Amino acid sequence: MTDYYKILGVDHNASDDEIRKAYRKMSRKYHPDIAGAEFEEKFKEVNAAYDVLSNPEKRRMVDMGVDPNDPSAGSAGASGAGFADMGMGDIFSQFFGGSFGTSQGPISRVQPGEDSLAEAKIDLKTAIFGGNVSVRITAFGVCQDCSGSGSADSANSAPEQCSQCHGTGFCQKVVRTMLGQMVSSMPCDKCEGHGTIIKNPCQNCRGRGRVRAVREVGVNVPAGIRDGSRLRLASQGSVGECGGPAGDLYVDIHIRADKQFTRNGDDLHCWITVPMSWAVLGHDVEIETFDGSQKLEIPAGCQSDDTVTLENLGVTKLRSKDRGNIIVHVLVQIPTKLSAEERSLISKFANLHDGDVKHVKQNSLDEQSGERKGFFSKLKEAFAG
Repeated sequence: MTDYYKILGVDHNASDDEIRKAYRKMSRKYHPDIAGAEFEEKFKEVNAAYDVLSNPEKRRMVDMGVDPNDPSAGSAGASGAGFADMGMGDIFSQFFGGSFGTSQGPISRVQPGEDSLAEAKIDLKTAIFGGNVSVRITAFGVCQDCSGSGSADSANSAPEQCSQCHGTGFCQKVVRTMLGQMVSSMPCDKCEGHGTIIKNPCQNCRGRGRVRAVREVGVNVPAGIRDGSRLRLASQGSVGECGGPAGDLYVDIHIRADKQFTRNGDDLHCWITVPMSWAVLGHDVEIETFDGSQKLEIPAGCQSDDTVTLENLGVTKLRSKDRGNIIVHVLVQIPTKLSAEERSLISKFANLHDGDVKHVKQNSLDEQSGERKGFFSKLKEAFAG
């Protein structure tokens, strides 16, 4: 019997939420569009496990030792506690396979398509203002040879009733048991339980009405989207078998690093280096933003690591027209090589303002923040005088 809990990597007592999270993690890990086509069977296995464990009735059968996808593989050694809630037909089904005393309908050929997963890498500008990008996905599309019907005979594409099961999808079989002969209902091997036969199946899709193909899908990225966000495009995944509805396409968004700005929430941060004289006396500079060149005023007495803000030029807030700010961090460049004249001027400043200082003053960060303007303010006064 298939261990569906082991496939998803969860405990038998796992909650519905834990199973759901495990499924999302495993489906992303083994999705053919991400991991490669060689993991398609593993991906189907993960989907089958989630289909079982997310269904209360099917999960109950698993816990009683019965595989809902293969009743004949049920374990006869399952805990006897489960039989108290089972009917006789269920018990016989568990031991001998098939269905005893129950009515089952044929399996529809029309099946819904699977969801698809893709990744899109965008630049910071697209994240700020939004935009359209294209992603390439590998998913099932409608078979063009049969237009999705599964039949190679376009003039008579409707499946015919199975002559073996007469459209029921199941055949009666006599099974010998310890209690005597019992009649078991087994899926019809001629029509695979569908109740119908495609007389002349399409060779391109083998009667499924769909084939795997690579295609481009346009994605509308909203302004303000964050790195790692997942977008859902309804009905853009794989089409279903024989005309079944398409699944959804999920697109994971990744924002490439920008050379000039770093994003923090809705704000953009950048760093500029200015000469010491600009920091002392103040200066107007031009910086490049995503809205074009902007004037920035460096205030007189600016310290290294001080910030200057350009309001409403940051990232557009999601589902809003408001925007964050640009935070400019100022780094003051201290000259390392001085001419004789420069050294003389700095020495003059030191004599005027530093006096006989022999020890540094040690403060906590809070105390230091109140006094950090002192040096460049004094330097400004010296040069101005």
